Amino acid sequence: MKSVPSITTPGKNYQYVDNGEPMRGGMKDVYFGPDKSYVVAFYRDKQDYNSRERLKKLVTQYYDSFFNREGGEYYKELYCWPTDMVETSDGKVGLVVPTYNKNFFFKQGYATSEGIKGKEKQGLWFASAKFRHPQFALRLDESELGNWLSYFQICVKIARGVKRLHAAGLAHSDLSYKNVLIDPVSKSATIIDIDGLVVPGLYPPDVIGTADFIAPEVLATKHLALRDPTRKHANRTTDLHALPVMIYLYLLYRHPLKGGKVNSLDTEQDDLLSMGEKALFIEHPTDHSNQPKMDQVSKWTLPWADVAKLPYTITGPYLKALFDQAFVTGLHDPNQRPNADQWEQALLKTTDLMQPCSNPKCQQKWFVFDNTTSPTCPFCGTPVKGTLPVLDLYFEFKPTVWRPENHRLMVYHNQYLFQWHVNRHVVRNEKLTDEQKIPVGYFTFHHNKWVFVNQKLTSLKDLTEDKEIPVNTMVDITDGKKLLLSTEEGGRVVVITMANK
Repeated sequence: MKSVPSITTPGKNYQYVDNGEPMRGGMKDVYFGPDKSYVVAFYRDKQDYNSRERLKKLVTQYYDSFFNREGGEYYKELYCWPTDMVETSDGKVGLVVPTYNKNFFFKQGYATSEGIKGKEKQGLWFASAKFRHPQFALRLDESELGNWLSYFQICVKIARGVKRLHAAGLAHSDLSYKNVLIDPVSKSATIIDIDGLVVPGLYPPDVIGTADFIAPEVLATKHLALRDPTRKHANRTTDLHALPVMIYLYLLYRHPLKGGKVNSLDTEQDDLLSMGEKALFIEHPTDHSNQPKMDQVSKWTLPWADVAKLPYTITGPYLKALFDQAFVTGLHDPNQRPNADQWEQALLKTTDLMQPCSNPKCQQKWFVFDNTTSPTCPFCGTPVKGTLPVLDLYFEFKPTVWRPENHRLMVYHNQYLFQWHVNRHVVRNEKLTDEQKIPVGYFTFHHNKWVFVNQKLTSLKDLTEDKEIPVNTMVDITDGKKLLLSTEEGGRVVVITMANK
């Protein structure tokens, strides 16, 4: 029998549907509001004074500092943040949380059955190679999977979410694919279950994290007493371990530390050592002892489990450098880990290196240009046909002195150019205005040659031929050509190289 009890907090009244069988989370019982626009999630255990104070701050002070400021609307999409705290007459504490957008529930689910139709799109489904293997019985339907580019765009959003959290002086403490819902089709993500937020020095973490994402130093010291000063707890730098683990999983569908090395014959102890004190990157550049052994991996995880066939270098130079920093130099030295902003920028710069695969049957649809003379898609082996313009971006270091920016743009047919390419003072982040998101021109392959169509650039100039390129006209894209994109402060020059000649 359904009943609709209600609960009152100062100035507000919340109803929820109690049919005697709530959805059970790890720590909470969850009930829908009558119109399903929110849920009320009650903790099963009694919350002490400290926990209640933290939850109160979560829905007031932290909510305000997060959302009621510049860029706040962007983060409302990215976080499923509790909006109020409630307490029953018998002392049960709960949170009122908006329900997730409907695109975070499977429309189809498995390709072969409806087993998970309507279930939440937890990241685990998309971070595992077997669920996309064409012969696996429980593979996901193709309509749910998106393409390789989708996962870069999702990772950008997650990195932004972590960046914003750390800027507010908070840490997540349990960042994992369990606490991030993703939708590769709409390229969106939402970070959930954030009531475990850590406020360093004020509210310590409740949990040590989710297996696969716990930082090595936390695992290596978890045997120590809770208040032992040498025990390591979840904090900002442990988030900076979990974030690259998640990015690596979403782009390569394998775990960066789970390889072929055995550290103990006791399975539990081996797991603890392999992810903790003895953790070693499976693609370590000099120590290959933890590389996956091909005779031990499941056939459903191939080809992704084969680091020789699909090495992490296929994610491009910017991400390779950060993976090395996170999983080699920073694996056991938390202060060396790249921050969330570095991940965001590297992911965005990598999307500028991406090319669509010309094979319509290619599962991934996109790949990162690898700077070779004859590029091919690493996923299906299809070679690129015809020339590829490569644009290297330069900035004015001082009058008449131009320096390379370590940023390049790979061109493909009908690709857009944006203000953040044109001017280095326009930063591609969540604060972009609607005006800044409008393309300023596009590249196209026209009558057997590459051209750029200028739609909005008022001071575009062909420096090679010393002529202006007015709005609504075209300029040929040829080997060695230099274009001044803008004469404004921060305007860039691009130098064109034709690849695959």
